Amino acid sequence: MREDAPYRLANENDIASPALIYYPDIIRENTRLAIDMAGGPARLWPHVKTHKMAELIDMQMEMGIRRFKCATISEMNLTCSRGAEHVLLTYPLLGPNVGKFLDTAAKYPNTTCYALGDSFEALALLDEACAKRGATTRWLCDVNLGMDRTGVPLDGLADFCREAAARFSRLRFSGLHCYDGQNHQSDLRERQAAVSGQMSRVTSARAALTATGIETPIVIAGGSPTFPCHAAESGVFLSPGTVFVWDWGYETNYSDLPFRPGAALLTRVVSHPAPGVFTLDLGYKAIAADPAGQRGRLLDGKGAYPLFQSEEHWTWRMPEGHEDERPAIGAVMYVIPTHICPTTALHRAAKLGVDGRAAGEWVVAARNRD
Repeated sequence: MREDAPYRLANENDIASPALIYYPDIIRENTRLAIDMAGGPARLWPHVKTHKMAELIDMQMEMGIRRFKCATISEMNLTCSRGAEHVLLTYPLLGPNVGKFLDTAAKYPNTTCYALGDSFEALALLDEACAKRGATTRWLCDVNLGMDRTGVPLDGLADFCREAAARFSRLRFSGLHCYDGQNHQSDLRERQAAVSGQMSRVTSARAALTATGIETPIVIAGGSPTFPCHAAESGVFLSPGTVFVWDWGYETNYSDLPFRPGAALLTRVVSHPAPGVFTLDLGYKAIAADPAGQRGRLLDGKGAYPLFQSEEHWTWRMPEGHEDERPAIGAVMYVIPTHICPTTALHRAAKLGVDGRAAGEWVVAARNRD
């Protein structure tokens, strides 16, 4: 069977390229697998930044998921509008976003909204804005587990949370956000060992807070590679994002995880510029330019390898001795992106692959920042 068989669409000739295709049946099955690995939908607190789509949020809510994370105000607005019960904005609030966060939280009173904090400076702005409105808001402390991107270092975590709880009367401390994006070990045992060591220190910090009368009712831990490692920990919400759609990068690096890519890019051969060479209409304006290395897997490429990519073109060469097997001008081909999250954000909408045909679309509704 051709390796592109699960992704090929019978009506592909009607689709202008390049086009993003989402496959709802695969995405639903990935979600079911994640629910099983978590021990139930109530433990999942997934990130919507991968897809930014109302329909995918709706699908997951139908499957019992009620809590979601967001990276932008636009994503927060979208998720709240779908009726999510709990929404965490996982980005430091500064400038006008402080007011926008509070506006959104007030607009959707049936959704419990949480801010994220890792500095007294940012929390002071949020506390002041709440005071001016006569409001309060919940917040989670962002914990730096070693990625050094954001977060409070573990050594000072308990002291920071105690001081913040005492200093800001309008902010309700609700727990910890423990993203461990630095744990990308391909070997599951190594990944598990790293996670266990870091979370033991989180447990100690929680105990120190409890001893002084400060409870941490919410602890959100893990990303897509590590959420199964956190599944055995009691009292922890699990926070994958990419697992629901999946991509070639994760499929390559985490063979222990059972998910399948639920998105592909439909592209066409537009040129034969040299012997054994062909060019696709799939530049980095349609597929993510990160991470370093090959940006996607060309299905049924017969061993072709990429030469270079520009804004609207991606040029490939056939292996030696197979130059005459290159795909014809106009041939439709499919690529599984290395990184689906920024790839999705490059498209207005994803067409849907249903029962082997393109049928409808899901708009990337929170694509633009608010």
